[in-house]
Amino acid sequence: MSEYNAANIYVKTYLIFCAKFFFMKGKKTKIDEIELLFRALADRTRLRLLNLISEDEVCVCFLVEALNLTQPKISRHLAYLRRAGIVSARREGKWMHYRVVVPADAFKAGVLLAVRQWLSSRPETTLDRERLTKLCCSGSLPGPLKNAPKPLSFVST
Repeated sequence: MSEYNAANIYVKTYLIFCAKFFFMKGKKTKIDEIELLFRALADRTRLRLLNLISEDEVCVCFLVEALNLTQPKISRHLAYLRRAGIVSARREGKWMHYRVVVPADAFKAGVLLAVRQWLSSRPETTLDRERLTKLCCSGSLPGPLKNAPKPLSFVST
């Protein structure tokens, strides 16, 4: 009778719950992916970041200066966008570069295209873009950007 006391039943129930959670956790459904995409697009900072990297690959240090936010905050939001599958990253030495990636799924690609078009017409995102252009085209870069690689669209060849 001692093997069926309340504590034993609780532990067994908890272990069964944990096992179910563990095995079901790795399986992502289509609705989970769509939900993640919409959550990624539901934040103002992430939308501003998407706007700045929509046309070119941009180093994090330029994003930090253009948006006047801290590097950890920018990196956290970029990681969220990566998990949603709409941004990719590339390391070059100590510099991290991010760019928009069009998803293979037609629905997600359509949503991303619509959001990018909408962002390009907003006055506040236009100001962010102008700030990035000014940073990249200025002759004298601020301290943290002295040796940073500029986005390719701003490099004179």
